[in-house]
Parts: sequence; structure tokens; C-alpha cells
Amino acid sequence: MSLIPATILTGFLGSGKTTLLKRVLAEAHGQKIAVIENEFGEENIDSDILVSDTNEQIIQMSNGCVCCTIREDLRTTLKDLAEKKRKGELDFERVVIETTGVADPGPVAQTFFMDDEIAESYLLDSILTLVDAKHAVQQLNDRQEARRQIGFADQIFISKADLVSKDDLDALMHRIKHMNPRAPQRAVHFGDVALSEVFDLRGFNLNAKLDIDPDFLKDDSHDHGHDHHDHEHGEHCDHPSHSHDDHGHGHHHHHDDDVKSFVFKSERPFDAAKLEDFLGAIVNIYGPRMLRYKGVLYMKGTERKVIFQGVHQLMGSDLGPAWSEGETKCSKMVFIGIDLPKDILLQGLEQSLV
Repeated sequence: MSLIPATILTGFLGSGKTTLLKRVLAEAHGQKIAVIENEFGEENIDSDILVSDTNEQIIQMSNGCVCCTIREDLRTTLKDLAEKKRKGELDFERVVIETTGVADPGPVAQTFFMDDEIAESYLLDSILTLVDAKHAVQQLNDRQEARRQIGFADQIFISKADLVSKDDLDALMHRIKHMNPRAPQRAVHFGDVALSEVFDLRGFNLNAKLDIDPDFLKDDSHDHGHDHHDHEHGEHCDHPSHSHDDHGHGHHHHHDDDVKSFVFKSERPFDAAKLEDFLGAIVNIYGPRMLRYKGVLYMKGTERKVIFQGVHQLMGSDLGPAWSEGETKCSKMVFIGIDLPKDILLQGLEQSLV
């Protein structure tokens, strides 16, 4: 049986997760979706799209989708669903997990990597984060969970954008980009999103494409006081490697969020043993504060790209395609986390080069 793709939907209370879900479920796309609601007494999916409101944990919906509320832990529910699908008792093609508004999506994502039984049935596709434009600034200022949800995201949808001014929306998007430069952002209207932007985003695939918003690497060149780590890169290494710490230069950056991202680049190859030792030590110490990290690496001793990524303490790597003829070999890594010691990380990576 092929793996069942899973999507984690997260976002603060009132950001429109349920609206988006209802739309995805109600749209006649011919896909059968199982929804796992990990909610605590918030508005659940309306019973009008459910066949019956029983005490049964798994409910079949009128359009053939399935809905269940987690009463035990996520692992049990996922195993239960996969088994029912194998036995032909339930028919669904993918799973969406709606987390509670204050949840940290990290442990939910880790479930897919840590548990062999889950990993044999499911493929984690992506983490989608919804942001309520009207209340986001307050939530991001006050609640670390809201900032963490941004840091984890593979795709960010901004709802209620019509309720704020264009300048406020721009400032919000700019702020979010500094927290997470690899997640595309889109303002959406009442959960009105094309399914192609919700499913099969392959945010956790180990692939040779490292998405970092290119503007993120440019938009601070006018600021002063940056360390410019130009790891002897030539003009081919896509963009100059500025590291980004904003301490209030310019009108956009009055908020210094604890969730930040930075990029490391180099055209010198990594020494595999040194890099493994360094990353192992870093993950050991800072793992809980490391939200997402990804890289395409140029390693000594292999003609192929090495792709690596991690969530918290879990890190994995894989051999990617060969460097193509005439392509400039260079490593590119992005780290997103909470108060990560950027200097220690950059220095350690620098020292792990050949």
C-alpha cells in the first residue's frame, strides 16, 4: 500500500483553520480525507457535514470523508486509521491533523519520524500555518506558541488580511519572513485556497531544492551593523550570505522576535566527520529550540549533493543527485529556531569545512 500523505494544520485561535478545513472537505475534489481534530473544546467541524453525531470516535461524513477527535494520543489514532484502511473498513486517501490553537506542531511532526509503524503507513507532507492578520501582531508579541507555529511552517496563509491596512500587512509579512524565510506566504480570503496550495507540498521531502525566499537574502543590504559572512562565495552561489539579525534598523524591525532564521553558505566542502560531530553536539544541546533546519551540502568525498533536514532533535540526511556539469558546488543551510546562538553555529559550521 502506498504511503498516506499527512498534513498538519496549525494556527492560533480564530485564524480560520476550521473555515479552511470545511472548505477543503466540502469541495468536490473527489479526494477522501480523514481529519484528526486535536482540539480542546474549541469549535469543531460542524456536525452538519457529519453523517451522525455519535460518541463513536471515528465518524464517516456525508461526502465520504472521515472525521475523528483524538481522545488518546495521536499515534494510537493514526495506527487505528491505517489499520481500518488496510482492512477496507474506511476509505480515505490522506490525513489532515488540525492542532489546537496553542499547540506546538513539533511533537506532532516528530510522531511521523520516531514511530516505525507510523512511518511505514504515512508520509508527512507539510505543516501549514494560518495567521490572523488582525490579531497576529499581538499574538506574535505575547505568545511564543504563535511564533513557533511560524517557525515550523512549510506554507503560511494569512487570513483576515482585508481587515488591516496594506502597510500593516506588509510589515507583518516582512516580520514573518525573518522568522521563516523558507515558507511561502499568501493572504487568503475566508479559507479560499486552491487545493494545490494545501496538499502535496512535500515540505519534508529530502530534495535538492532548498527554498529560501531570495528577497530575504537581499532586503537588509541597506542595514548597517550586520556581520556579512561571505564564505568566499563566488557570484554563482545564488545570493550573498548575509546573516540576519535585526536589531531594530529600519521601520520594519521594531520587534526582535525570539524565533529567527539565518542562513549559512560556503563554496568550501564540509568534512563529513567534523560536520556530523558538530551538528550532533548542537542538536543535543539546542534541539528543543531548533524548529526546522534544512540544507543542501557540498561534502568532500562524494560527487553527489547531500540533503539534510531536521525537526527539533531529529535529524536525517540522504544522498541527492550529482552536482551537474559546470554547477558551482556550494553548501546552503537554513536554521529556524528560538534564540539560537548564531555565532556559535556559524563558527562551528565554518570549522567543519575542509
